Amino acid sequence: MHTPEPLVLQQDRHLKWKALDGLEFTLMILCGVLLAGFVCTVFLDVVTRTIGRPWLWLQEVTSVQFIYCVFVGAAVAVRRNDHLLLTAITGAMKGRLRFFFETMNRMVILGVAACMVWFGYRNFELGFASFRMPSLTPIAYWVAAIPLSGALIVLFEIEQLVNGWRNGFEVAAPETAEMPVAGMASP
Repeated sequence: MHTPEPLVLQQDRHLKWKALDGLEFTLMILCGVLLAGFVCTVFLDVVTRTIGRPWLWLQEVTSVQFIYCVFVGAAVAVRRNDHLLLTAITGAMKGRLRFFFETMNRMVILGVAACMVWFGYRNFELGFASFRMPSLTPIAYWVAAIPLSGALIVLFEIEQLVNGWRNGFEVAAPETAEMPVAGMASP
């Protein structure tokens, strides 16, 4: 029987709480569903326009899927350290210098995420006065992705800061270890 690969790499476990692994998994599934939906609705939009029977509301569905996929995906990428970090610089550092720069990287991202929450929520509130055509749906439902993403990024950055301050930011396993490629033996 095939055992699934762990969601969190062992080298990153020291920065993550197991309690948030389920949330990360759920968000990754949501991104996959949104991306698949986006591709399908774009395809249907092209087909219906080509045959001369466009579904105008389909563009609204496509745009909301794209927006949520981008913003939820950004939050997942922050948790996975795949986005927004200057790892090439800090990876070469050790000790207090690395601790300082890892903390500063995460504090900058935390500040940006806090702005996303604050200003995104303000924009969400204002979005009830503007409407998408042809459905007349308030734009607030589109911009709600911004404060949602910001809140998730805040959560994931707090997680990494707390765990980094407790356990250190340096990776326990060597960073230069290569991932084995399917069908090839690792050195």
